[in-house]
Amino acid sequence: MKIATYNVNGINSRLPVLLRWLKLARPDVVALQELKAPQTAFPQDALRAAGYEAIWQGQSRWNGVALLSRIGQIHETRRGLPGDPDDDQSRYIEAAINGVLFAALYLPNGNPRPGPKFDYKLQWFDRLHAHLAELVRLEAPVVIAGDFNVMPEDQDVYAPERWQDDALFAPEVRAAYRRLLAQGWVDAIRHLHPQETIYSFWAYWRGAFQRNAGLRIDHLLLNPLAARLLHAGQVDRRPRAWEKSSDHAPVWIELSDTPANPCP
Repeated sequence: MKIATYNVNGINSRLPVLLRWLKLARPDVVALQELKAPQTAFPQDALRAAGYEAIWQGQSRWNGVALLSRIGQIHETRRGLPGDPDDDQSRYIEAAINGVLFAALYLPNGNPRPGPKFDYKLQWFDRLHAHLAELVRLEAPVVIAGDFNVMPEDQDVYAPERWQDDALFAPEVRAAYRRLLAQGWVDAIRHLHPQETIYSFWAYWRGAFQRNAGLRIDHLLLNPLAARLLHAGQVDRRPRAWEKSSDHAPVWIELSDTPANPCP
């Protein structure tokens, strides 16, 4: 099973890029973030014509998450992260597909720091910890995929000294990510490539992509059962070079049918 996460940065404005990539890469399940489209404007028909069923949680202008599948029915299990009934931002959706539980998330950016946006980010992280503490123990493979807006380590950011005041690199945020891993989640890409310089986001300005001045902020976390099936994974940089593309690139992994490694 090939699984990907992709922050599309506006699904309707980037739809030709998304469809081109889906045809080229043929992922089985995709988590999308930053739809930037209301619920009624999601391009369901175009994605169905490309072979993908979808569930989504839209929001006008900002946020929005979706799960796509070309391998089976999508059985939605949750829409919205629990813990705050007043939170109306579209940032989390969860479903079972072909025996695997998937979540697509778009964690808050948190800038400027300090301030209410940063406080919201930390509160959202606390709610995520509480929910994922339950999912990590499930007797089924679980994949949490999305834009976490976190560079976990210095190797995950070009010129880390320039990011010390940014909410994506704040000590509290990096510590929150490490607490997720301490629950038993495996960062799939870093597990496969412990020493490699890997980025998934490059800003549009100053030739960042051409200089490979990027960030690794798009992650796939696996519970122990899923981690034992992990076979391969990488960032697909090709779409980032296309015209009118997102500033993110898709990140993908492959899970085998039988255990492929001795992850915990």
